[in-house]
Amino acid sequence: MPAPIKIQDQPFIEHQSLVDLNNVGARLDQAQLWWASGYLAGLAAGDSVPAEARPQPEQGLASGSWTILYGTETGNARQLAEILCEQAGAAGLVTRLSDLRDYKPSSLRKEQNLLLIVATHGLGEPPDGTEAFFDYLMSDRAPRVKSLSYSVLALGDSSYEAFCATGKTVDDRLAELGGTRLHERVDCDLDFESDAQSWIETVIARSKQAASADERPFVAVPQLHAITTQRYTRQLPFNAEVLVNQKITARDSSKDIRHIELSLDGSNISYVPGDALGVMAQNPPRLVEQYLQRLGVDGDTPVRLDDHELPLNTALSERLEITRMSRGFLEDYAGATGDQRIVQLLGDKDRRMLKRYLDEYQPIDVLNEFTHAISAQTLVGTLRKLTPRLYSIASSPDANPDEVHLAVAVVRYQAFGAPHWGSASNFLAGDTTSIPVYIQPNSHFHLPKNEDTNIVMIGAGTSIAPFRAFVEHRQFHGAKGQNWLIFGNRNFSSDFLYQLEWQRHLKQGSLQRLDLAFSRDQAQKIYVQQRIRERGRDLYDWLENGAHLYLCGDALNLAPDVHQALIDVIGNQRGVKAENAEDYLRDLKGNGRYNRDVY
Repeated sequence: MPAPIKIQDQPFIEHQSLVDLNNVGARLDQAQLWWASGYLAGLAAGDSVPAEARPQPEQGLASGSWTILYGTETGNARQLAEILCEQAGAAGLVTRLSDLRDYKPSSLRKEQNLLLIVATHGLGEPPDGTEAFFDYLMSDRAPRVKSLSYSVLALGDSSYEAFCATGKTVDDRLAELGGTRLHERVDCDLDFESDAQSWIETVIARSKQAASADERPFVAVPQLHAITTQRYTRQLPFNAEVLVNQKITARDSSKDIRHIELSLDGSNISYVPGDALGVMAQNPPRLVEQYLQRLGVDGDTPVRLDDHELPLNTALSERLEITRMSRGFLEDYAGATGDQRIVQLLGDKDRRMLKRYLDEYQPIDVLNEFTHAISAQTLVGTLRKLTPRLYSIASSPDANPDEVHLAVAVVRYQAFGAPHWGSASNFLAGDTTSIPVYIQPNSHFHLPKNEDTNIVMIGAGTSIAPFRAFVEHRQFHGAKGQNWLIFGNRNFSSDFLYQLEWQRHLKQGSLQRLDLAFSRDQAQKIYVQQRIRERGRDLYDWLENGAHLYLCGDALNLAPDVHQALIDVIGNQRGVKAENAEDYLRDLKGNGRYNRDVY
């Protein structure tokens, strides 16, 4: 829930009016707050609000209005859509903002002006919950849209081969259906801010030109300077004090997993269970030293980044991505060195070798394998900007006021004859006393509004984090709904994360069922998907009686394996084929009862 709106002292505003406005504001999300600000501004500007600015009873807006749709997994697309909506409103455009999960696909035939911000998830898949829209768009039922003007902003991660695949799909399909591009699609990597803002400014300018040419009406939206909110973002994070940094795996465990507690005291930051914490990390000093040694230069060597000069050591430590591989880095390094071996790698037809480089290598490994004498400035030009890391929050804000907790797996390993480190995990597990953070809302992975609803939680390793928050929160509020956790890890004795807490929840009745799968405790490995199949009858009964299902974890392995197990269980229990079981799960998603946070 957003923090209450803070209003500057105004002698002509009665106290009760402030209280009422704060109460209303606390129930609105950010997009609704922006709409409300325009609505109130319209009331202040005249006797009535223009018809174009009033809520629309049906999807699909009249000529001169712009629909903004977003499909998001981590919340970045939503944030950008809200920024677009705000800036478009300030420019006088009438807009409507909608999540693709909530958008009625058949309304596409009514649209005349459409701006889409779409993220790619997993192996080139659309975000969870948007399947109905994309199935409709790609089907024979999709309408011809010859009157549609549109533009697409695609978000992705060039560490994956299917970079921005979802955005490319929707852009190509709308053109195939007869739509006209207002502006060419823009594909954004993880450091999306600059490209996204340029796209936003361009589509707003062209939208205004198109509206002016058609003599469409504009609605000026005055700014409400009296309303101010304090909000920490990835551009302006909050410096959170580290309260606890405790290893929660045993000494003989193959993993180093930390329980981290951070103070939010004085920030007015609010979150709900299911949200994520964005961490602005610094790169491991030992890895930075490897780059300096490879280049044969001193850390004080000056380089230019974003038209500013700074020491190379600072750029590598705080500003540049040096732990994650991307296709863009390979392309830029090949261009800078002229190495035809990398050019051939990028053109590999079966993609297996390229995929290996993207999955297993860090940029330093490429520098060491394809050795060339390059300058510090050339290296800086090949690397992406360092971007935040998102961690599922492992605490209830009500049970832990002014705190946020994380479960962090520290990434350290040997590869290609050298030590390797993860960026944020080593930063969090280090001796730093404060961490720059912000909240990344995840509205589609929240607890049911009805506290009497039963929930089933499935996860492995550190993906147990949001479920710790869920059960802690429901216990604090005395929720009557039952909680069932299905959890997996390697070994019971060393890797049963938060074991004492789960046992206490079982004893106190705040956790009704706990099923465990420890893969390395026996000769034949056991994973959570096996437990799902073994408990299939009970799981199906819970779903039939209205339970909400939550899955958190690895998108490449855990998520597809669990999904297949669910299909098998539903197919067996209903006596139907796999495609019918898939439809059952799709209906659960559409009704907000099958929620996934996978990465």
